[in-house]
Amino acid sequence: MSTTRRRFLQAASASGAVAGIAGFSALSKVLEPLLTGPGDGLAPFGPPTGDEISQEIHILNRLTFGPRPGDMEEILKLGTRPWIVRQLHPEDIDDTWTEARTRHFEALHVWPLGELLEYSAKELLDQMTRDKILRAAHSKRQLQEVMVDFWTDHFNIDPSKGDSKWLKPADDREVIRKHSLGKFRELTAASAKSPSMLWYLDGRLNRRATESEKPNENYARELLELHTLGVNGGYTQQDVMEIARCLTGWTVRARDESRFAVGKVAFKKHLHDDGEKTVLGEKIPAGLGAGDLDLVLDIVCGHPSTARYLAEKLCRRFISDEAPEVSITSTAKAFSNSGGDIRKTLAALFSSQEFLDSRGTKVKRPFHFVISTLRATAARTDAGPALQDYLVRMGHAPFQYPTPDGYPDEAQPWMATLLWRWKFALDFANRSLKGTSFDEKKLVRSAGGKTATAAHFLGRKATAQEISALSASGNPAALLIACPAFQVF
Repeated sequence: MSTTRRRFLQAASASGAVAGIAGFSALSKVLEPLLTGPGDGLAPFGPPTGDEISQEIHILNRLTFGPRPGDMEEILKLGTRPWIVRQLHPEDIDDTWTEARTRHFEALHVWPLGELLEYSAKELLDQMTRDKILRAAHSKRQLQEVMVDFWTDHFNIDPSKGDSKWLKPADDREVIRKHSLGKFRELTAASAKSPSMLWYLDGRLNRRATESEKPNENYARELLELHTLGVNGGYTQQDVMEIARCLTGWTVRARDESRFAVGKVAFKKHLHDDGEKTVLGEKIPAGLGAGDLDLVLDIVCGHPSTARYLAEKLCRRFISDEAPEVSITSTAKAFSNSGGDIRKTLAALFSSQEFLDSRGTKVKRPFHFVISTLRATAARTDAGPALQDYLVRMGHAPFQYPTPDGYPDEAQPWMATLLWRWKFALDFANRSLKGTSFDEKKLVRSAGGKTATAAHFLGRKATAQEISALSASGNPAALLIACPAFQVF
């Protein structure tokens, strides 16, 4: 008989085990087995044996969405440095299963963009969400998936606005995923000319056909405040206005104009302010036309405040919510010295002592929590409505954040999701989520017993109190998923 939620919470609360943290498109029957996962892959594996989180487990926790059975053996075999280098070069990692299965989300691979109009907005959102869940859960290119998630928030687009409903899949593929470990300047340029971004932040409306027409400042402001220098980066309102002038004339063909070449981006010189401008103290000469954009990106992407701002965000993601100043400084230096090379910047961050010492200090966001559960249990899922509904209820549904700043990375905004995490843990452990399942008996057997399974979830040996709580709960899998040690990474 499945443990009731009341009994589970009573046992957990009595033991103190849950203290420590406050607060559709239908798949055909033919395709569904192909999309549920690559099999459990549960050969016998060795869980952690130490009393504390090891360096190997720490690196797996931070550079992936959570260890899968067997991941620790892989990193031990390769060594931590070679393993990190391998993750920094995802193109060298064979990820055939994931790539083959995600090809079944046909709308995500459509070209030209006009063909996306054949799909409903709801169906496109569903396919993007399923794709993101399955990649995060199963891809061997885990650091790439983590960085795709990071940049998706950094260059956030709410696809519910206008033609973004149909254009966001291309942005996810051609902007975020393509440049996630490349050069920041190239990533920002791709975002600036993304059809979806031109819709979302009104770049398509930024024009100055006459002297009296005032440029639209929306994108210029977010480019400075959110994408490059940061709100405290030293720019002024005058810089916003001058950048808005520089970016006049860029347009994207809308669906209500014609179904031909929908989403095509073009520069229209007659809508551009081609006069001289000054951006962050640097002169941009008159007569450059579309070249204004290139100079603006050179200025803002190469600015010291941009290096600092991005370093702070990366250190917050990979070290701690209150990242140490020495880490931010060294990461910013690596970013500047490499010309904004994301791969080299991350390599420097991962080599820092502050990164290596910050073990088990960050709270998982809801998406991370759900995916780490799937990974820890080698679960099979169709990433369908039942799973997506939990992400909605926890406030972390992919591609659904309404403002340009993206989902927050620090812990505090997510503290109110605790009860929903407990409920998810129970429903998952009781196999109550339609389309998602795992073999608990096989997992325990492959790990080498219940105590070893607990160590696999916790990243270390379970304490006597934790073992007692697991026995008292009547549902050890649910309690392991809900316990404080599994909520952090």
